[in-house]
Amino acid sequence: MNLTRAEASDRAKLLSVDSYDVTLDLTRGDKTFSFTTVVKFQAAPGSASFIDAVTSAVHRVSLNGVDLDPAEVSDGVRIQLPNLLEENTLTVVADAPYMNTGEGLHRFVDPVDNEIYLYTQFEVPDSRRMFAVFEQPDLKATFAFHVTAPAHWDVISNSPTPEAVEAGPVAESEAATDPQSNAGTHSNAGAPSNAGARATWHFEPTPVLSSYVTALIAGPYQSVRSELTSSDGRTIPLGVFARKSLMQYMDAENIFALTRQGFEFYEKQFGTPYPFPKYDQLFVPEFNAGAMENAGAVTFLESYVFRSKVTDATIERRAITILHELAHMWFGDLVTMRWWNDLWLNESFAEFMSALAAAENTQYTQAWTTFAMMEKSWAYRQDQLPSTHPIVAEINDLEDVLVNFDGITYAKGASVLRQLVAWVGQEEFMAGVRAYFGKHSWGNTELNDLLGELEVSSGRDLKGWSAQWLETAGVNTLRPELTVDDDGVLTSFAVLQSATAEQPTIRPHRAAIGFYDFATGGGQAGDGEAGKLVRQHRVELDVDGERTDVPALVGLKRPALVILNDDDLAYAKVRMDDVSLATAKAHLKDIAESLPRTLVWASAWDAARDGETPAREYVDLVLANIGSESDSSVVTVLMRQLATTLALYIAEEDQEETSASAAEALWTLSQQAAAGSDSQLQFAKAFASFARTASQLDTVADLLDGSIALEGVSVDQDLRWELLTSLVTGGRLGPEAIDAELERDNTQTGQLAAAGARAAVPTAEAKAAVWDAVVVNGDMPNAAQRSAITGFTRVHNTALLQPFVDTYFGSIRKVWATKSHEISSTIVTGLYPTLLVSQSTLDATDAFLAELGSETPALRRLVLESRDGVMRALKARAADR
Repeated sequence: MNLTRAEASDRAKLLSVDSYDVTLDLTRGDKTFSFTTVVKFQAAPGSASFIDAVTSAVHRVSLNGVDLDPAEVSDGVRIQLPNLLEENTLTVVADAPYMNTGEGLHRFVDPVDNEIYLYTQFEVPDSRRMFAVFEQPDLKATFAFHVTAPAHWDVISNSPTPEAVEAGPVAESEAATDPQSNAGTHSNAGAPSNAGARATWHFEPTPVLSSYVTALIAGPYQSVRSELTSSDGRTIPLGVFARKSLMQYMDAENIFALTRQGFEFYEKQFGTPYPFPKYDQLFVPEFNAGAMENAGAVTFLESYVFRSKVTDATIERRAITILHELAHMWFGDLVTMRWWNDLWLNESFAEFMSALAAAENTQYTQAWTTFAMMEKSWAYRQDQLPSTHPIVAEINDLEDVLVNFDGITYAKGASVLRQLVAWVGQEEFMAGVRAYFGKHSWGNTELNDLLGELEVSSGRDLKGWSAQWLETAGVNTLRPELTVDDDGVLTSFAVLQSATAEQPTIRPHRAAIGFYDFATGGGQAGDGEAGKLVRQHRVELDVDGERTDVPALVGLKRPALVILNDDDLAYAKVRMDDVSLATAKAHLKDIAESLPRTLVWASAWDAARDGETPAREYVDLVLANIGSESDSSVVTVLMRQLATTLALYIAEEDQEETSASAAEALWTLSQQAAAGSDSQLQFAKAFASFARTASQLDTVADLLDGSIALEGVSVDQDLRWELLTSLVTGGRLGPEAIDAELERDNTQTGQLAAAGARAAVPTAEAKAAVWDAVVVNGDMPNAAQRSAITGFTRVHNTALLQPFVDTYFGSIRKVWATKSHEISSTIVTGLYPTLLVSQSTLDATDAFLAELGSETPALRRLVLESRDGVMRALKARAADR
């Protein structure tokens, strides 16, 4: 199943592709579909190559009119192509399996109405699961799809959906259902989509695309339609799609409004009209990622259809995702990286542009605060793992890239781009981007293609910048060094920069330094609200080398709070001087603006996570200040970090007491918060998650049955599941209560919640049953598997997990070898014994890694990353004693 960079490079030198004509029949049963691929391509005469096709059966291979024996040329993954001509036509007729892993052509049955829904997910190497294809991004071509499906379905692809043509009824032999096709989650009984009339949709050929951004979405999806006018005057049809049973919750007008704002911003910034004929956004079940940038047919995680009240942070996350995927229509689809080592050219730009578009052209003007708290914290965490890598990573094969969709490729890359924009200027940066699109539209590029245009537009030599920022790994730490006289006036100020021994690069940073003091309320400009910490002075400079003196600050009065990297322009961890740290601890909630407040939060988290300050001090800081935090995304991240701290970083002997105290504080905060506020909802959910004492679990039970009410919090169906799972984890409720709740909510969301709750039952027998279902049997659909793993690791007593340590290390090599990437990587990372913070866990890990050697680099990387979490936890616990 693997493909090396060397193989891809050799194949690209050997041949070029004109077109694919793909015929699909989706009416042949529950397990497989049929395809016929006709591909036209050029090659060096007399040479040999191969085409990718993951099949269950190959019926015919015809190359230039000559039939080849499928048994000789096909191994189920590749088809060998001997004796190529200069001009070639290849026909492949085969069957391929539907997937329940979120890869290839995924099949789902809605438990509400038994309707069948299909969608594709092709990135990185999975278009080969639906048709025969030269699976690499630099062999672009046009794609024409012809799809036969039940006549009552809607069929969506990259090109506009044509009128369907009647195809006749499904043959009896092809309409048989297989009740095991989605075993573990769905029933196919009576599924209406396998019977009745058929129709065929003949799509027009696409523009030139890489195969991984082609798409097919089919089923009785419902839609809402709209349109907009592109910058070149074209009318662009818009569609928003979801399953019938979810469509009542779809807020399509909000999605259309964001889409229009994104179009307006990107077309202006990029100087290039939207490149495709229509733009559909489809919310699909059991999706593995947040979204996928299929050209003109973007698929989204179905959780972005809100059937219950969600936090403002979740709504903002959906907005950022919408803008991220829209940016990909230019970065990724119109211009595509040549090979996956430049994946960052897609993801970093989409990440950066989505935050910029949100901040400058939507209601989410605080998007850079969210970026600092979410994306950059992800980047810093990833960049401190033993597997950290340069932004421009070395990608030797497909397994390398599959584990490289990480915080470096997305968040660090976007952070570094933001710093580059601050250095060269936004207009100069965008001028280079416009030239890049003008020169490379519909083609493939490498890093130097972009840097060359940016050098011309900015007048700066970016080779040194690229070498230090894109081609080296690691995060630097910045600290202030200052002296004052007896009157508190600064006599010196310098920024000290350090790096780790493992990643020793000292880099140039474009950064700002902010001085914050308490506003007097005297009405002067910048005073703000009396008693609040507001910025009184700012200086922007280039920090370079291990020490950078800042003479511009000498002679100023020392402020109450100094923030290095004010406005968050640089990518660096920041530490505070002693006075500033004391101010921050005492007055964090008094910092008036959200972004500097977030930077202080981030600094405190880094110090606790690095074992420089006691973890319980971070717990106290959060609980003392979070009630005043106004930014929903910040509250969301703080709740996650609080959970991590309580589970991993608090000294073991104090863990139970500290966790119980934190839960008590969160219940108090939920009562004190404004009724109906976003923070109140987050505090109430966090309380239910942390509740562990008898009285706390009593309160959760009373909330669930309505004995008590929290004014402003509606206990809707999704919150009911959270409360019930809290009680299951605490041993108060069991399988009978879960079954009863599922009868009340027998939907896909309900089934996933029930799977998680069953896995959380705190008995050895329940945990063993989950292990068998996920690891031994291993046929659960992807979404159910994720829910079960989450429930399995949700324990108050970690001793329940101890018996599975040896079993884990004895199983994962087979899991990796026999299961798809999505399934195997979720098992490897999700079931690693992270909560068992001990030397014995490290010893077991090291023994496994020694035995594994360099045999499977991607598996080794995932285990090493998990090991690092235990090492960090041990260090943090030592600092907490």
